[in-house]
Amino acid sequence: MVKGHFDTGTFQTLAVAGALIGSVAFSGSMIAFAKLQGLIKRSILFPQQQLINLAIFAATLVFGLILIFSEAPAGFAIFMFFMLALLFGILMTLPIGGADMPVVISLYNALTGLAVAFEGFVLGNAAMIIAGTVVGAAGTLLTQLMAKAMNRPLTNVLFSGFGAQGGEAMEAVEGSMKEVGPMDAAAMMAYASKVVIVPGYGLAVAQAQHKVWEFVQLLEEKGVEVKFAIHPVAGRMPGHMNVLLAEAGVPYDKIYDLEEINNEFPQADVVLVIGANDVVNPAARNDPNSPIYGMPILNADKARNVIVVKRGKGTGFSGIENALFFLDNTRMLYGDGQAVASQLIAEVKQL
Repeated sequence: MVKGHFDTGTFQTLAVAGALIGSVAFSGSMIAFAKLQGLIKRSILFPQQQLINLAIFAATLVFGLILIFSEAPAGFAIFMFFMLALLFGILMTLPIGGADMPVVISLYNALTGLAVAFEGFVLGNAAMIIAGTVVGAAGTLLTQLMAKAMNRPLTNVLFSGFGAQGGEAMEAVEGSMKEVGPMDAAAMMAYASKVVIVPGYGLAVAQAQHKVWEFVQLLEEKGVEVKFAIHPVAGRMPGHMNVLLAEAGVPYDKIYDLEEINNEFPQADVVLVIGANDVVNPAARNDPNSPIYGMPILNADKARNVIVVKRGKGTGFSGIENALFFLDNTRMLYGDGQAVASQLIAEVKQL
């Protein structure tokens, strides 16, 4: 059906382009998955990394041209083409810091759609062409939105090793993290007038949204005003937190984006941060040496009190130290998001 519009050379070009894009997206996605799961705990940098990546990409293109212009390409050329393409995807993703993984995942989604569309032309499959084009366009739009939300160009995300240094160039964080127990945290929120909840990737991992909504309903029964503040890059992609909260039954009118909620933080008695890190890090405003400097953040630090639910005392998924955790008005509530929410529910019921 579609093949009649293209000659053999065009089909070979589309097939090779689709294979190249798909291979890079596949191997890169495997590295992104390993970072999200904590299997790879740091970004990997080595001397002349970008030059080596460029050389590998150029070699991949050479073997790709051999495949395009050969009537019967040798098995060695096919093997080298795929091995180099897969290697390029791995090496391109390894230096990217954890804070940028949502952007990279969105980009690989777009590349996957593009690869499917190309192969749809080769196979004459209209469904693959349409589906691949839609996925590619949506992924591209999401990638642009996330890069804009971080106030950084996509090239900077891919080629600067953002977040890879683990905040070593940042100003030293003064103070210490102060712990709070579930009973005291529950009392602070139960007797507050206004509470703002900031969900992040940790809430998604713990699947804590249902328990958090149950906790919110208990607070509202006590007359507390509760709102949810969502950052554009919270979670793995735009809308991730909105989907999770909608799944738990949170009404849409309780969910506010960054521009809508930021001016309300100074009036909040308590801000409850659940599994978020970079999106509430005041270093993005105050420290020019921070890798996330200039990124718009939720102004949680301006609230009267901040309670941060966090699994451990490390720097977290992105590898960047969060100055919010060391402020005088911040208390740390350690534990899995769902387990902590269950404890808060039990404590509020006893008040």
